Amino acid sequence: MDKSLTTLLFSCTLLISLCVPSLAQTCGNYTFSGNRSYSTCNDLPQLSCSLHWNYHPSNLTADIAFRKSGASTSNWISWALNPSWQAMAGSQALVAYQHPNGSILAYTTQLNKNPNMQPGRLSFDVPSIAAEFSSNGDMIIFATLQLTDSLRLTNQVWQEGPMNGGNPGEHPTNGQNGKSMGTVDFINGSVTTTGGTTSKQRKRNVHGVLNAVSWGILMPVGIIIARYLKVFKSAGPAWFYLHVMCQTSGYAVGIAGWATGIKLGSDSPGISYDTHRNLGMIIFALGTLQVLALLLRPKPDHKYRLYWNIYHHTIGYTTVILSIANIFEGFDVLDSEDNWKKAYTGVLIFLVVVAAVMEAVTWFIVIKRKQAASSDKHVNGENVYGSRAQQTA
Repeated sequence: MDKSLTTLLFSCTLLISLCVPSLAQTCGNYTFSGNRSYSTCNDLPQLSCSLHWNYHPSNLTADIAFRKSGASTSNWISWALNPSWQAMAGSQALVAYQHPNGSILAYTTQLNKNPNMQPGRLSFDVPSIAAEFSSNGDMIIFATLQLTDSLRLTNQVWQEGPMNGGNPGEHPTNGQNGKSMGTVDFINGSVTTTGGTTSKQRKRNVHGVLNAVSWGILMPVGIIIARYLKVFKSAGPAWFYLHVMCQTSGYAVGIAGWATGIKLGSDSPGISYDTHRNLGMIIFALGTLQVLALLLRPKPDHKYRLYWNIYHHTIGYTTVILSIANIFEGFDVLDSEDNWKKAYTGVLIFLVVVAAVMEAVTWFIVIKRKQAASSDKHVNGENVYGSRAQQTA
């Protein structure tokens, strides 16, 4: 009887060990060196990592430990907060790796559009940072973060990648590396991972769509209408009203896109895409000048109309060229959104083809009209000469 009970207990224990994760594998059972202890921890679902922390609401600081289990001495690890969206680009990161001399380096860096993983200050203070390689093969980053109100609940991302010539190299973007992102709530002690779109990602998408439609589609269509439709006599004044409608609609939508960009910038302290932002400011200023030019448009026979035309065409074409360049600059910021870039490239190719066809058609019409006018003039001239000859005779 005792032997049967022992066998039964052993079988139950074995079954539980197979079906339920061992406590030894959870972050709460981990023992750190130096008598460090953390009240909150979460096992992260990708790359065999975990995040541990103590949050101090009195001074908005958090003592964190980011742990990579089974780390390789030939790899670097990184954990970051990103107040803008769930991606490494634009994040405020902690990085660690083993130096060839055996020491463990740990530092902070901002990962902007072209990250070089070199040391740099973050948008928030990090009073202390260190790293170690534990005896059981875990690489751990220890740090104290001076948080802000907006960082108490924000996006987090984590990564690992190979070393390249003594410096951190590019990490894979597929598999677990492409999914190592989520949110962290330092107050409630929770970590979530989502495959969906965050609020800030949606704002970025809205910002991109509004600007692509306004400056990148409506404005070029307005120019195509003004340049080519007016050649057709049947278009009458309709081409002008269509042109004005496209340009003013594009400007109105562009204001909305510009405003969302300003809001995104204010919600993302420490993150700056200087080229994209500066081009956006210039485009908005030029677009405003174009709209104001409509109010100062002289009549066709006015002596200053030529100068107004030069101004209007120069500002218009410059605005569209800069807008298209800045739209692609924005796509580079949203480096994970290749579908947006492909879709807009397709629209742009379509507009270029339409413009090329219309250019050929209008030149054909203009040349035909000049030939007809020259022929009429020649015939009329002969009639006049013939009548005068008869009168002289």
